Formats: sequence, C-alpha cells, structure tokens
Amino acid sequence: MIGIIDYHLNNLRSVQKAFEAVGVQAFISDVPQELARAEKLVLPGVGAFGQAMENLRVLGLEPMIRTHAAQRKPLLGICLGMQLLFSKSFEGGEFSGLDFLKGTIVQFPSTVKVPHIGWNQIELKRSSPLLVSVEEKSFVYFVHSYYAEPQEEVTLATTEYGFHFPSIVQKENVFGIQFHPEKSQKAGLQLLKNFSEI
Repeated sequence: MIGIIDYHLNNLRSVQKAFEAVGVQAFISDVPQELARAEKLVLPGVGAFGQAMENLRVLGLEPMIRTHAAQRKPLLGICLGMQLLFSKSFEGGEFSGLDFLKGTIVQFPSTVKVPHIGWNQIELKRSSPLLVSVEEKSFVYFVHSYYAEPQEEVTLATTEYGFHFPSIVQKENVFGIQFHPEKSQKAGLQLLKNFSEI
C-alpha cells in the first residue's frame, strides 16, 4: 500500500487519483502511525519550503519519514516534496530540509521567466526502475520558482530552462520528481506506476 503524506500544504486528491488511474491503491493521511504501515510513501507539495518543514515537524511526520527512509522503503517527493528531500533551501530565508539528498534549493535567475510554468521536456541521464518505459524527451508539466542544485550524483533526468536543472532524482530508495506527474499524462502516469512497482 502507498501512503500519501498530508502535511496540510499539498494537493493530495489529484495524486491519489493518478495512482488509481494506473490501478494502484493509495491512501491519504496526516497520522504518523497510519503512514508508518505503508510500504511506500509519497511526499507531494505546493507552497513554501520553510512552512512545509514546519508543518512536518508540528504534525509529528518528520520522524516517521526518516524511519521509513532508514528502513530502505521507497520514498517519492513530488514538486515541493522533492525539494524537501535536499539539505536546505534559500526560499524566503535559509531553511534546513530532510537532507536525504545533499544539495541546496535555489531560485531561478532573473534571466528566465519565473515561475517556470507549463510543459517542458525531460532528458534522461541514468537508468532507474523509476524510468522504465518513460520515453526520452517526454513532455511533463512544471510549476515552480526554485530548483535543486545537487552536491552528489543523484540526477536521473534534466530539463532545459535557460540551463539544465535536475527534474528527476534518486539516491537508493529515495526518489524525487520536480514536475507534477499527476498532470503529466502518459509520462507522469508511467512514473507513478513504476514507483508503485519498485
């Protein structure tokens, strides 16, 4: 069973419906004890990094997420959820993240239009169970103003927006997708299906 983490700052039903579309059951909860029983966890999210981390702590979800990852169970961060997997963010200050992936979250430069909204392509860089049957140059849907700068080799795919930034990442059992797979049609649904089968 897949647990979708509700930390009161995310669009959860659309992610749940996307899993249902590929024949996978997922439940939504903000109760650590319930989520701890899940085989896989999904950390979606929209909003501000600092507030998201505060909510995870206030709701008692952060220790449960850390235990899940330490047990080498699959964890998937989506959009803001992917950014939370990194060491820290400079969104509206400096905030510590979950630090599963070494690196920082920084704002797009003024040389590109911010936020980055709409369809853009992914360029596959490494093989992974998450990428099975995902086609090179697939179009996916983005909405974000900040991006990850990894300090270790975790990038599975990049996207060009004035420069190349990581759009899919992985370190062992921890996965991250910067775009919205639930809004990305065929490629997005394939990614969620693949995650459910890892």
